[in-house]
Amino acid sequence: MTKVGAQTVKATTPRLEVALAHDLGTAKGGLYGLTDLFTYASAFAAKRQDADAAPPVRITHWLSDDEAQTIRCSYDSCPGPPHALSVVIIPNNHRAIAEAEHESSLIEWLRARHAEGIVLAAVCGGVFMLAKTGLLAGRQATTHWSFADEFSSRFPDVLMESDHMVIDYGDVLTAGGAMAWADLGLRLTERFLGTAVMHDTAHYMNVDLPGREQRFYSGFEPRTKHGDAAILKVQQWLSAQRDCAVAVADSAHYAGLEPRTFLRRFVQATGMRPTEYQQRLRMSRAREMLEFSRSPVDVVAANVGYHDVRGFRRVFHNIVGLTPSDYRRRFSRFRRGAGEDGSDSDG
Repeated sequence: MTKVGAQTVKATTPRLEVALAHDLGTAKGGLYGLTDLFTYASAFAAKRQDADAAPPVRITHWLSDDEAQTIRCSYDSCPGPPHALSVVIIPNNHRAIAEAEHESSLIEWLRARHAEGIVLAAVCGGVFMLAKTGLLAGRQATTHWSFADEFSSRFPDVLMESDHMVIDYGDVLTAGGAMAWADLGLRLTERFLGTAVMHDTAHYMNVDLPGREQRFYSGFEPRTKHGDAAILKVQQWLSAQRDCAVAVADSAHYAGLEPRTFLRRFVQATGMRPTEYQQRLRMSRAREMLEFSRSPVDVVAANVGYHDVRGFRRVFHNIVGLTPSDYRRRFSRFRRGAGEDGSDSDG
């Protein structure tokens, strides 16, 4: 309620308008999931304000008609007041990934909204669409980890960081993974409606609070379509050597190359040095063992060639973002509490 002189005037405009931009390629799960999330957030925020005030959040959908080259509001949770967008979110978009040549009429519309000071955010395939605006150039961005190489080849001026679930620059946010709309939505809920409302919303939806990382879930998918037969041969050989460290000289010998030549070509083909590549192969094997076996962490470490358990834990945490015990607690197929017998302690 707002007082003007002796009169009390009822508020008619929500304090936050969340716009979801979509076209025929948009994944409906993200579109409607975000609609539900902000509907719940609005209800929780409403409990903390005057009962006669307008709903705290207005949710609108903006549909791109590529044939007519128009953008229209196709859904409005609070029809009536003039639109005052706070943030525009592009949910996961399959066509943006699969059809590189497609030019959506949303691109210019998004640029115009950003120029007005409206926050832009995108999820998974929607990040490809956001990148076409040029607004991500020179910045870090994330998308689904399995699309990271494709994204980098299309948008070399964007710094791809697919380990992260959400990257927030304030005016532009990106989220990786088809279900990362929940992480993004909660991050925006906290920014615009406060931490308490964000916690209420997350608890009601039975989802994790913001803070997850994509690397908790992503497997190691090495580059193999690089055209260097000698390096591919070594990659295939190393895949069978995940229980031990292989010296660069031995890998070079197996490839039939001089060590310096091998190192240069390996980095060029795979994007990483042989030692880092091997670490990722060995940690991939360790993840499998933590998920599918009850072997203690020290046994897992030994089976991937680490006799220094602390060193294994350190490398595992650096790559995966979780300790081995935390990883097992979260992902074990046995749902066994790691550390029950004291053998999996990360202390």
